[in-house]
Amino acid sequence: MLREELELIKTEDGEQIALWKIQSTNHQNHSNVFLTHGTFSDKRICLGVAKYLAETGYTCWIMEWRNHGASPKTTNKFNFETIGLYDIKAAIKYLHHTLNISHLHCITHSGGGICLSMFLIKNPSYKNYIKSISFFGCQAFGAATSRMSYVGLILTKSIIKLFGVFPASKNGRPHDETYYTMKQWYDWNINKEFKGSDGFDYLLKMEHIRIPILSVCAKGDNYVAPKTGCQSFLDAFKNPLNQLVYCSKEAGYLEDYDHGRILLSSSAAQELWPIVREWMERYGDNR
Repeated sequence: MLREELELIKTEDGEQIALWKIQSTNHQNHSNVFLTHGTFSDKRICLGVAKYLAETGYTCWIMEWRNHGASPKTTNKFNFETIGLYDIKAAIKYLHHTLNISHLHCITHSGGGICLSMFLIKNPSYKNYIKSISFFGCQAFGAATSRMSYVGLILTKSIIKLFGVFPASKNGRPHDETYYTMKQWYDWNINKEFKGSDGFDYLLKMEHIRIPILSVCAKGDNYVAPKTGCQSFLDAFKNPLNQLVYCSKEAGYLEDYDHGRILLSSSAAQELWPIVREWMERYGDNR
């Protein structure tokens, strides 16, 4: 039997974020996993894999971005960098310093991996605290794989700017995102760079993160996180331990996954969640 508990954590800039604890009431193996979602989403994209891991003894912690899910609403503008440097920092600081959790594994979807990377680059003291990372559909500067996709990014950015919001909820996604939030991602991919609001170049610092990273990408994810984009993002860490898993029927997987199903689907539960668990076990407590 699983138990879910909600804790609201205060960030250094005065906002609050939801942190969900998912744990089995029967047994624990004393290993902890931090999970977070990306844009247009909330804890639901991570909940399946969290419950799977909790049933095997892991204690899972799902952080919901400010203004998403159970996190309180805010009228203050925020972007990817805000989530990384404030929300993720608040959650991991709480787990490490308040709850005295000595080590974590991390699992992220889409922009959650970008934000985690920014957090670790700007807060290097936490690098030894993270044992392994698993990205699902994560890249920041490689979405423009062709002239057509490059033009598509520019057009979409212009449309979002015109309306001020990306109305993802009309297409069944949990949350809309503002132009302010999305502008950063579009600029990175259009300009093929990974810079902060103040010009800080995250790309140049990625190689200092030596945590083993598993990057899971999907053949059907052609817009947000295509294979070449995920590979480029992973390669920027320059760690030979890192691995890319490309999921397609041709490679022997059950389906040509899309951006969401790569993490949340019955097929992912059957063949991808166990791969992540094996990755965490490989880089466990004795690493």
